[in-house]
Amino acid sequence: MHSVAQVYFAPEEVHACIVTCGGLCPGLNTVIREIVHSLNHMYGATKVLGIDGGYRGFIAKNTVPLTAKGVDHIHKRGGTVLGTSRGGHNTMKIVDSIQECGINQACVYIIGGDGTQKGAAVIYEEIRKRGLKVVVAGIPKTIDNDIPVIDRSFGFDTAVEEAQRAINAAHVEAESAENGIGVVKLMGRYSGFIAMYATLASRDVDCCLIPESPFYLEGEGGLFEYINKRLKQNGHMVIVIAEGAGQELLVEKNEQDASGNKLLQDVGLWITQKIKEHFAKRAKSPIILKYIDPTYMIRAIPSNAADNVYCTLLAQSAVHGAMAGYTGFTSGLVNGRQTYIPLNRITESQNKVVITDRMWARLLSSTNQPSFLRP
Repeated sequence: MHSVAQVYFAPEEVHACIVTCGGLCPGLNTVIREIVHSLNHMYGATKVLGIDGGYRGFIAKNTVPLTAKGVDHIHKRGGTVLGTSRGGHNTMKIVDSIQECGINQACVYIIGGDGTQKGAAVIYEEIRKRGLKVVVAGIPKTIDNDIPVIDRSFGFDTAVEEAQRAINAAHVEAESAENGIGVVKLMGRYSGFIAMYATLASRDVDCCLIPESPFYLEGEGGLFEYINKRLKQNGHMVIVIAEGAGQELLVEKNEQDASGNKLLQDVGLWITQKIKEHFAKRAKSPIILKYIDPTYMIRAIPSNAADNVYCTLLAQSAVHGAMAGYTGFTSGLVNGRQTYIPLNRITESQNKVVITDRMWARLLSSTNQPSFLRP
């Protein structure tokens, strides 16, 4: 237990609430468990509510009591025990709900990606305007690892590890057929980190396509030429493509999801169709193509050992910061050190693969794929 001098709130009077927003990600339940356990065991704060259904749950007042015993084993399950949703953010109604629920002298823990953290920043400002004694603490969550400033986001390690199974399956299928091609689509709306790290870890991938590195199909140095070359050399190949790659080659959709994210075309289905159409002209040696999209399988699993440790660190740090009276921050590792980062810094930009960096150069060396830079 901490001394009274170090604690801003009186633990016995603290009301805490936890909300998870946006898409699923391995580790959500571990973060929930560790927040509840840290409040209970380190501070003696036992009044903890879960908001069921993301930001919408605040407005609907869908709350569930969370006890240390009740959350003891939830880290072994995928998803989130609190439920989640996209969108539904209404700052005034959410802060009204916080007041009506009696969450004063309180800590609100908001777990979500950049859109969620933007919402958390607005909630923090409104709470400040009203002069409420309520702390807003964010825990950044994005499976794509696209949140800036922090070293990495939780769930990323698990996603890379689970992606290996899909890549291995694609490789087995491709290797077992004459002119076999395995195509695997992985997460990565704007950032290709999962595709890049999964490719580097696998060593079975011949070509990795990510949003940060534009590619083209036809002509010298294009994808079709490379596929043809690899099939002649090896008799099979594996392609990994991030969901946001090559969107400039597709017909643009001017639609958004509930979180305000631009709706993407399915680049995996598009590229498999393009490859089939191109190589249909080769009557003497037709291709056998297998397409695998493991997106929801990866999102839904529990976190691995490394992510479990990281989730524990993030959750405990968020609790310590909130109980010390800090607010309007998100918890994260920066250069290996635990830090409290202002919410607005997390939402200023996106973390992206730098294709002039050594890590991308290592990938090009590993796969021997073209850089797709036109002369």
